[in-house]
Amino acid sequence: MVTLVNIKGFEEFSNYTASIDAKGPPVLIYFSGSKNAEGRSWCPDCVEAEPVIKAFLDELKRNVVFAYVDVGDRDYWKDRACPFRTDSRTKLLVIPTIIKWKGVQRLEGSQCTKRDLLQMLFEEDD
Repeated sequence: MVTLVNIKGFEEFSNYTASIDAKGPPVLIYFSGSKNAEGRSWCPDCVEAEPVIKAFLDELKRNVVFAYVDVGDRDYWKDRACPFRTDSRTKLLVIPTIIKWKGVQRLEGSQCTKRDLLQMLFEEDD
């Protein structure tokens, strides 16, 4: 079963990650641009990736936590000082990005639209 968590902004992200149970299910974190009133992100790559990711999650038969993180509006994200870019836990270069928390695996940009790469990222750790 996939548990979905919605997070808005860096402070909420920091608070959430501080509370992650190391003995709990794997946590995957999806970073995306903020959405407008119609639910559409300003980030075209995020718009392209989202339906693929949602369809994948709907079919996933694993106990995982999937956290959606709103990194903010375009100007905030594009600022080189954006904490999502500079923080050692994230070091984001592009959005969308999916990271496996406390791991090195990540998918960036158009990789997030590839089902086979999503499958590999969500596989059990051996």
